[in-house]
Amino acid sequence: MRWRLRALSVLGAGLRMPSGARGRALQDGLSGTGGTAPAPDRHRPSPGRGRGDTVRAWTELFRVSALFSVPGDALAGAAAVGRSPGRGTALAIGASLCLYEAGMALNDWADREEDAVDRPHRPIPSGRISPPAALGAAGVLTAAGLALAARAGRPALAVATGLAATVWAYDLHLKHTKAGPAAMAAARTLDLLLGATASVAAGARGGAAARGSAPVVPGAADNVAAPAHPARGPLTALPAALVLGAHTYGVTAVSRHEAQGGSTAVPLAVLATTAGLGAAVLTAGRAARTRAPEPGAGGVGAMGPGEHRATRPHQLTPTDLLLTTFTPADLLLTAFTGAYLRTAGPPLLHAALNPSPPLTQRAVGGGIRAMIPLQAALATRAGAPGSGLAVMALVPLARSLARKVSPT
Repeated sequence: MRWRLRALSVLGAGLRMPSGARGRALQDGLSGTGGTAPAPDRHRPSPGRGRGDTVRAWTELFRVSALFSVPGDALAGAAAVGRSPGRGTALAIGASLCLYEAGMALNDWADREEDAVDRPHRPIPSGRISPPAALGAAGVLTAAGLALAARAGRPALAVATGLAATVWAYDLHLKHTKAGPAAMAAARTLDLLLGATASVAAGARGGAAARGSAPVVPGAADNVAAPAHPARGPLTALPAALVLGAHTYGVTAVSRHEAQGGSTAVPLAVLATTAGLGAAVLTAGRAARTRAPEPGAGGVGAMGPGEHRATRPHQLTPTDLLLTTFTPADLLLTAFTGAYLRTAGPPLLHAALNPSPPLTQRAVGGGIRAMIPLQAALATRAGAPGSGLAVMALVPLARSLARKVSPT
C-alpha cells in the first residue's frame, strides 16, 4: 500500500495513497514486497550530473513546498498558552521543520521498492539520490530536530522525542495499518504541543531572569508584580492541538480511498467534522472575548478592598454572542475560519456526491491546503491575531513554490 498525502504529515510522515489504480495487488504493499525490486545498479547516480540537478533532486525528496504547513503549529501553540512568539517558539519551529524533512526522506527510503514500480521518476528509484543517502539524511535531521528542542528545555525535548518516534513508526510500519490516521493525528497534535511547551519553558526562564535582576525593597509588600501573561501550562494548548489532530485524522481517512474512490460515507463524515471544527473555533473565540470579568480581576466593575458582592456564574447564550460588538480580532477569526471551511468543504462535498478517484484526490488536496487557515484561526482565537496574519502570509508562498516542486 502506498500513500500519496505527504504534505499532511506533521513533520513529514508523508502519507501516500494505495497504488491499486494500476492494478497492483493491495497485499503487495501490506506484505512489504511492493512489487518488483529495482535492479542492483538502479540507484547508482548517473555520471555527469550538475549541481543544479542534485539540488533539484533533494528539493523533490524533501518536498520543500510542503514546509509552509509547519510553522503555524508552533505559533498556534504559543498563542494557546498566552505567549508571544520568542526564542522558544523559534526553536520549536526549527525542530519541527527538521523532523518534518526527516519524515519526508524516511518515507521515500521506506517506499523505494514501490516507487521503483509506480513512481520511477522519484529521486531514489531514478538514481539521483541513493537509499543510504536518504536514510542518512533522515537520521541527521532527526538528531538536529531533537537538538533544537533540547535547547528549549527538557519538557520540549520530551515532546519532540515522542513526535520523532511517531514519525518513524508511521513511515516504517503504521501507514500500512488501520492505525495510520490515528498516528498522523497524534503527530500533528504533538507538533502544536511542542510549540506550546517550548514557548512556556523559554518564557519561564525569561521571567525568572527578570525577577532575579529586579531590585527588592525589604518589607515592601508590592515587590511582587503581576506577570505579563497569566500562568498557563503547555496542556492549556491541548484543545487547539486536538482540533488540528481531528482535522488531520479526517483528511487521512479520506486519503485511503484516493486511488480507488468509491467511498461516499467517509467524505460526508469528514465534511460534517470539518463544519463542526469550524463552528467550535468560532464559538470558542467569541465566548472567550465576551466572558464576564471575574470579581476582583481588575478593570471596570472590580471590587475594592473590603467590598463584597454576591455573584453568580455568567452563562453565555447564543444571543449574547450575536449582540456582542465585533472587534477586529473577531473579524479576522471569522475570515480565517471561513477560509478554512471554503478550502476544505467544497472538495469534500464533491467527493461525496461523486466518489471518483480524481474528486477524492481533490478533497485530500483541499484538506492539506486548509491546514494553514485553520492554524491562523486557532492563533487568532487565542488572542494572537498578529500570529494568525503571519501564518496566512505563508499561503501565497506555498502556492508559488508548489508550482515548481510538488508537495506530494
